[in-house]
Amino acid sequence: MLDAVDDEVPEDLLRHVVRTTGIPPGLAHRLVSDVMGYFVETATEYVRRRHAELQAQGLKNAAIWDRLRRELDTRPVAAPKFTERQLRRIVYG
Repeated sequence: MLDAVDDEVPEDLLRHVVRTTGIPPGLAHRLVSDVMGYFVETATEYVRRRHAELQAQGLKNAAIWDRLRRELDTRPVAAPKFTERQLRRIVYG
């Protein structure tokens, strides 16, 4: 089970969810925290977790690799931790 992110919920996102859904702020915070926690995995963490889940369902590796490639094409994953130097290289080349 993946953990919620708790205090890391962006206030603007929380306000948006409350405004657009009408749910109370406390429930909106929990909902956003749970969803963000679901998507906080790095690609490596996601692949390891899903491989184990799919293997437990009886799938063979050939089918698992194909499925993981397709899932990663559509799934947001957490960005890696960048150093200041890496960030500068992204911006300035």
